[in-house]
Amino acid sequence: MADGAQKHPYHLVDPSPWPALGAIGAFLLAFGAAIGMHPDLFKEILSELFRPDTAKALAASFEGFFKAVSWWIVAPGFLIVFAVMYWWWSDVVVESRKYHTAVVQLGLRYGMILFIASEVLFFAAFFWAFFDASLYPNSPEMPIRTEADGGIWPPKGVHVIAPFDLPFMNTLILLLSGTTVTWAHHAILEGNKRDAVRGLLLTVLLGVCFTSIQAYEYIHAPFKFDTNIYSSTFFMATGFHGFHVFVGTTFLLVCLFRAMAGQFKPNQHFGFEAAAWYWHFVDVVWLFLFFCIYWWGSGNAPIALH
Repeated sequence: MADGAQKHPYHLVDPSPWPALGAIGAFLLAFGAAIGMHPDLFKEILSELFRPDTAKALAASFEGFFKAVSWWIVAPGFLIVFAVMYWWWSDVVVESRKYHTAVVQLGLRYGMILFIASEVLFFAAFFWAFFDASLYPNSPEMPIRTEADGGIWPPKGVHVIAPFDLPFMNTLILLLSGTTVTWAHHAILEGNKRDAVRGLLLTVLLGVCFTSIQAYEYIHAPFKFDTNIYSSTFFMATGFHGFHVFVGTTFLLVCLFRAMAGQFKPNQHFGFEAAAWYWHFVDVVWLFLFFCIYWWGSGNAPIALH
């Protein structure tokens, strides 16, 4: 390579700070979320690391801080993650114009498939937790839970969200967004920039609508995250999916800007393909959430009225 020409079709990525910085942001985000959900968790961590008197003194000094910031403790992690997304995406967009050969695109496709497979396992864990609690409400192995929940599902006293109200509306919104992103894909394959932009714009708007409706649903939910096992599994599964919708919408927004700039070609547009795969995955997971958690999981519990 003395003449500076590349002698192979592979892309040897330059050293980058974004993976390490992204890991730091993800850790701060996860730690902040854990503290937000369980304020006493920090005391438990200190008790494991220090002597009882030292741990007690440190916990007392930080107690006021955690009460003051509340859920805002996740802000540093969010800011770092968003910054890394912007900088890393910018680098990848620049690299894609020069280094994403057919061989590189094939490797990226395999990587995206494996990533989505790992996401499937994430959601499988949340569904497992929900079904374990809902199918065995009288489990003798969990007498404390059985006593608290009344041995029924949903637990006694729970008023559930009407499945064919806002959740059904969100189902229609996501299904429609799947058609618009497919429209955009076909437009790119045909070299039709105008329809590609239109399809992506509609998909992004539908994603924003979904997130807004789910936020409204959470604000007016008849139960809190820590009310019981039903509320915890409900918010973890649907909230994790909502976060994926937010990430997918951001992914598609980047693709929209790239489509407007004419960067997608019929034979080279893997960035869009990856976003579309991710979005279809989000669609499918929501169908399972709607049928299993909102519909079947509501059982014969009373419906909450807003």
